[in-house]
Amino acid sequence: MNKFLLILMTPVLLAGCYMGPQGELVGVHPREYWDQANPYGMNYIHFGSYTMGPSDQDVPYALNTRAKTVTIPAFYMDVHEISNNEYRQFVNYVRDSLFLNTLAENDDDRYFYAEDKDGKELDRFIDKGFVLNWEEPVDWTDEDVFDLLYDEYYLQGSDRYYNRKEIDTRKLNYRYYWFNLEKAASKEGRDEDYGEPNELGQWHSVKRYSDRQQFVVEETINVYPDTLVWIHDYAYSYNEPLAENYFWHPAYDDYPVVGVTWGQAVAFNAYRTQIMNSWRKNEGQTYIQKFRLPSEAEWEYAARGGRNLAPYPWGGPYIRNEQGCVLANFKPMRGDYVEDANAYTAPVESYSPNDYGLYQMSGNVAEWTNTAFDETVYDFAYDLAPDYVYHAKMEDSQALHRKVIRGGSWKDIGYYCQTGTRTYEYSDSAKAFIGFRSVMSYLGRGKSGPKEEWN
Repeated sequence: MNKFLLILMTPVLLAGCYMGPQGELVGVHPREYWDQANPYGMNYIHFGSYTMGPSDQDVPYALNTRAKTVTIPAFYMDVHEISNNEYRQFVNYVRDSLFLNTLAENDDDRYFYAEDKDGKELDRFIDKGFVLNWEEPVDWTDEDVFDLLYDEYYLQGSDRYYNRKEIDTRKLNYRYYWFNLEKAASKEGRDEDYGEPNELGQWHSVKRYSDRQQFVVEETINVYPDTLVWIHDYAYSYNEPLAENYFWHPAYDDYPVVGVTWGQAVAFNAYRTQIMNSWRKNEGQTYIQKFRLPSEAEWEYAARGGRNLAPYPWGGPYIRNEQGCVLANFKPMRGDYVEDANAYTAPVESYSPNDYGLYQMSGNVAEWTNTAFDETVYDFAYDLAPDYVYHAKMEDSQALHRKVIRGGSWKDIGYYCQTGTRTYEYSDSAKAFIGFRSVMSYLGRGKSGPKEEWN
């Protein structure tokens, strides 16, 4: 009897421990404590304001910038440009996912999940794809598997060179989705009113869209870099060794990836976000903010490293140190590319970082930003987190396909290495002198405590 009373009283006592809000507004509890560590390979950039634009004379008289004070919220930025080896992880993921999808479509149940951990049947198609089993390596010793994948994804017949078994890079297409927030935020076209009139005839209108799907954009893009940029960018120049080896050879693993279009850089960030949030979901953790290309204003703020009005990431006004050594990988003299110890690109962590711990914000490779290029953008952009985004359509004029690139490259003169210099390239162009790095917005006001502990 005593045992029965004890069991009966236990839930009563436990229920009594939870007092609830007691009539007060206390918020929803419990909630996960949020203290995000720096993403791997990224440094924290504290919020602040600075004078955006040229810090020196406008050498080519381009007149496409003017000085403007702006404020930038806190964010994270890659310490260095995305390397060949890092981008290769993306390419290999696309390759492996295609392999697994093909095997799953062939009803090979080793490579997809039909049930979850609790035995609940899964929908075989999630976002038009299978729930893949990434823990199962492809069994190349299985003749059926080998024949299926070889016929589908490897070069055949006259496409082969010296009878080598090589994957057909034209098949490496990546599909991802993004949400068009600009279109969704528009007040035009809201076709459903979720408000209700009261008995006094008052109508508290709350207009929304009845169809969210119209804002979800599906993208499919080939992810393999254009290795032929080393040839077609430079006529009458022998660069075949780079075209043949730069992306795949281990000698260039730590060099910046090039030959990547703006669209491929955006797709890389979608993949990077996907793998991180998939891992966090499996660990029962909250999703993080997405990886993305920096805005032009974020890029310049980070490049300055807290040195407002300085022409270069290391300060300036000179591009050489006291010993006469150049401080970045660029073209210092006419016909002389090697005074900086590099004929082409340099490893991504070459030279000294700026005061934010970022390497080669000047020189080496110019970098894609998310900002659409317009000569007058400084006049109309907002002064808090300024950016200008335009999703150009195929039928739009070429001028609307321009994206801002920053930082200068190994083949540029010193002017393009200045933090305030801006130029552009077309979003569908791949070049041997353009790479990129990623950023992520910081969620919250910003870090506190000693600066030495931020990174």
